[in-house]
Amino acid sequence: MSLPININELLNGRTVELDRIEFREGWNPDKILRTISAFANDFNNWGGGYIILGIEEKKGLPVLPPKGINLNEIDKIQKELNNICRKILPNYFPIIEPVNFRGKQILVLWCYGGSNRPYKAPEKLGKDSRYFYYIRRFSSTVQASYSEEKELFSLAERIPFDDRINRKATLIDLDIAKIKIYLDKIESGLGEEITNLTIAELARRMNIVEGPDENLIPKNIGLLMFAKNTGKYFPYSKIEVVSFKDDSGTEYTEKIFEGSISEQLTGALSYLKNSLIIEKIKKRKDIPEADRFFNYPYEALEEALCNAVYHKGYDDDSPIEVRIFPNKLDIINFPGPLPPLNNNKLKKYNFDVRKYRNRRIGEFLKELHLAEGRGTGIPTILKSLKNNNSPKPVFETDENRTYFKTTFKIHPYFIEEISPKSSSHKILVNRKPSWDQVRTKLGLSPIDTQNILLRCKYGENVSSLMKFFNLKHRTKFRNAYLMPLIIDEYLQMTIPDKPNSPKQKYITTEKGKELLKSIKNITNSI
Repeated sequence: MSLPININELLNGRTVELDRIEFREGWNPDKILRTISAFANDFNNWGGGYIILGIEEKKGLPVLPPKGINLNEIDKIQKELNNICRKILPNYFPIIEPVNFRGKQILVLWCYGGSNRPYKAPEKLGKDSRYFYYIRRFSSTVQASYSEEKELFSLAERIPFDDRINRKATLIDLDIAKIKIYLDKIESGLGEEITNLTIAELARRMNIVEGPDENLIPKNIGLLMFAKNTGKYFPYSKIEVVSFKDDSGTEYTEKIFEGSISEQLTGALSYLKNSLIIEKIKKRKDIPEADRFFNYPYEALEEALCNAVYHKGYDDDSPIEVRIFPNKLDIINFPGPLPPLNNNKLKKYNFDVRKYRNRRIGEFLKELHLAEGRGTGIPTILKSLKNNNSPKPVFETDENRTYFKTTFKIHPYFIEEISPKSSSHKILVNRKPSWDQVRTKLGLSPIDTQNILLRCKYGENVSSLMKFFNLKHRTKFRNAYLMPLIIDEYLQMTIPDKPNSPKQKYITTEKGKELLKSIKNITNSI
């Protein structure tokens, strides 16, 4: 039975990084068993990996054409795999597919990140063999050190959100038509077999469900990608594109993209490409060719928005936001990056070491060619901006990593100059924030907004604010109540460079005081 991937692109390293693929010319059960357990442990939350039998490896690359495996050996290897995988503790079984590749038979083992990690495997097959925990370090399988073992056990309690089962859902919530469309898009052989499979068999093959046959439960990744109604389980899984008429942020239009995460992403990208991207041609006297510039290079926006979808916390109650101003564009997702990334590293474009929040979402986006390989997204953004002669992006988070914001500045050739003496400039300066214009974007009720701004008029700490609202989860309170007001400059921190300071307070800005005047009549009538 086929795997839910494009085999040709897998072997070329286009959709899965080559250090997540191990090529083996022949059958070596000792080494292969250790590698299976290492991929299952998924120490870096990369999504496991693949073992390809029948292809020789040289300097980390496949040697093609493949040598292949004799047909009479294929069945024998599969039976032996079933036996030796029972030696992994707890038991773990990869998904296996025999493939005819360039006229030769090869065997592909999909070793997905296991739900019951950590997994322990014998050093050698045979009696009285010692058991160890194995992990992948770059492109090698190694025995975990003592500190790495400790981290493996801590990871056992933290299955990535996208790979967890969702007990509120059942098999009937999955849309087989969406799965079919996906498999056809990536040109997977599994798409041709779909009519002969039950939804349970298909979902198991794609590793988007878990449990016994009588009680299969969808995983969050299955619902995020293929649910009939994604919003039923993830109401904040959406992309909001907000276009502001001016920098004051009081007049705007909004476009919301919902559905599966791939539908949201492709819809938002299409909208940006058709409604935002503008090209200008600048002729030069010295050469016949003209210079061509875009206000924003599409490739940079595409990669940044894909990054936001990939790294968003789908258990967080905040959507992804794209905010378009006259001379800049912000892409914001919640929460922020995982350690060791911090604001200092972001400012230096230092992304060489990072951890991943969602191990499965990345796999699906890469198969659809909507995301780059691991660690290549930021270089792609920088390169496309440089080729367009655009300013460098600004990456930003706070000390608690509660949000991640990417800011693109418009190409200087597109900057609209407004004369200080013009009437339009006066209108922009004197325009006051109106509750009717900002209420949808803030996501807060007028009473809640008024209470926060009033209590913070002379400065208030977060503990007192939470006590007033009778709320106990500090991070959720900051994300839902304070951050929208801070980002839109209605509220500010008294110690902005130290968000976690015990002396930290929040104070209403002059812009916030103007908003208070606007909602006063509304709240008095409620």
